[in-house]
Amino acid sequence: MNTSQTIALITLFSTVLLSACSSNYTFNSNLDGEAIDEYFKPTSVELYIDGASPKGPYEIVGLVEGESCQETESGVPANIADARTQARKKAVELGANGLIVKKCLLTEQKTNTCYTQAFCVGQAIKTATAQ
Repeated sequence: MNTSQTIALITLFSTVLLSACSSNYTFNSNLDGEAIDEYFKPTSVELYIDGASPKGPYEIVGLVEGESCQETESGVPANIADARTQARKKAVELGANGLIVKKCLLTEQKTNTCYTQAFCVGQAIKTATAQ
């Protein structure tokens, strides 16, 4: 077999293999589109922390709180970021597009349910436009 026949044979096999890949292949995923949307909802809420507030007028739609809990001794410690995210989720449920964080607290005092806890409280607000 000479070089040109080898190249022709390789080209033929490559074409056959690639054409098999382009058949009616469907992609199935175990990801739920609604779950993904739900996961990213809190990102639609603008955070105002450390005394910051929106530049324009806004309406307070409610008071929200979030909590993070370390449930087991070897579990992930509670943290402020998770508590803030929970508060943002609650703000979304109220139709808010902003959250003025008033106070966050991290405590390492063990309770009946948590080894450590973090809490955040704030005002869920609605602004004319996200800022």
